[in-house]
Amino acid sequence: MDISQPPELQIDGALATLTLRRPQQANRLQPQDLDTVLAHLARVDAEHSVRVLCLRSSGRHFCSGYDIGSISAARTADFETMVNALEDARPLTVAVLQGGVYGGATDLALACDFRLGTPAVDLFMPAARLGLHFYRRGLERYVSRLGLEPAKRLFLTAQRLDAEELQRIGFLSRLVPAAELDGAAAELCAALAALAPLAVQGMKKHLNRIARGALDADDLQRDVARAAASHDLAEGRAAWAEKRAPRFEGR
Repeated sequence: MDISQPPELQIDGALATLTLRRPQQANRLQPQDLDTVLAHLARVDAEHSVRVLCLRSSGRHFCSGYDIGSISAARTADFETMVNALEDARPLTVAVLQGGVYGGATDLALACDFRLGTPAVDLFMPAARLGLHFYRRGLERYVSRLGLEPAKRLFLTAQRLDAEELQRIGFLSRLVPAAELDGAAAELCAALAALAPLAVQGMKKHLNRIARGALDADDLQRDVARAAASHDLAEGRAAWAEKRAPRFEGR
């Protein structure tokens, strides 16, 4: 039975979950999926109650990237635009990796702020075997987040790396047993959602810009000033003094 379906977005309070649902194709993304994901990301960005976006998938593999046969197909959005939108998303983002991460999916995961994985995770970037030249910000993400040598190793040798090596080079933020993956993801998402949103969302944006040499100093100063004048900062100070958990409202 074919259970292939388009990516699904669910929102539950401060947490949004975006799930890839083509397990029989190792969650390979089709041209129409790019527009669907972009629409989901636009919704998440517009709903300011959402503080964390969790990227997951169904089945054995996380994602096998973009359908190679559709690279030249007509579409409204391209893969780079979709992945860049994920990196630029307002909420903090967590990729939950239960299995193989292949092709463009490697960049999809890298675009997230944190990546949790199990020993079943492996990574393979076959661009050099296909004659495909990767796009600019994908290259920038590899270099800025993993370093030049790991980026060259993955792109220029097309080697397959296992979970332990992926943790060593920084691709995996945390490696956990498969039975603990869902619990670890829920714990991390809850911890991130409890932080001051103006501060963490602003720092995320500017850290990513710094990493690719695109810092906007004026925008940074505006975000610093906004946080300094916020109700959240007053609440954080009060909670610290009173030795209680803060209740941030994002204002």
